Amino acid sequence: MSETKSDDENPKAKKKGKLKPIILGTVLILVLGGGGAAGGFYAAGMIGGAHEEPEDPNKPKIIMKDGTAVSDKEANQATPKQASSAFKVTYHQIEQPFTSNLSNSQSFAQMSLAVSTYYDERVFENVTNHEIAIRSAILMELGQQDALELEAPEGKVKLKKKLRDIINETLKEKTGFGGIEDVYFTNLVVQ
Repeated sequence: MSETKSDDENPKAKKKGKLKPIILGTVLILVLGGGGAAGGFYAAGMIGGAHEEPEDPNKPKIIMKDGTAVSDKEANQATPKQASSAFKVTYHQIEQPFTSNLSNSQSFAQMSLAVSTYYDERVFENVTNHEIAIRSAILMELGQQDALELEAPEGKVKLKKKLRDIINETLKEKTGFGGIEDVYFTNLVVQ
């Protein structure tokens, strides 16, 4: 009499039966994970056609030294980010001086400012159009300064950077674009 073992009794059949779902599950995870990663890379523009937003025609353009206007994207492609020497720098003097009491003292500061940009004249038009908001923000920052800090060169450099950031933040809030590269003291008196 010949004995036939059922699948339940055959150890090889048991192993085969348990491996199929594990292998199937692993393959499914790899396929779905790979598809998700590919979809993510596609959406990020790393593969396939990049989904670029059309450039805003009202956004100021960078002015090259030869006078040509280019977009930020074109400027980044034309020169390395640190090669600002390829761009034309223009300056704008803010007409009225700023005067404010300084924090925790009887001292006050009076300063005149100029700003620079690599962008076209629209940045300075924005500065002029929103000068009241910019003046207010600058005076608020100036009133928080310490007289002793402003007397040191490091304090002046720190204030210049803060003022640049404040002007750019105000312009972004009002127009959607900053564009100020640097701030210059054309007069600074602390008494």
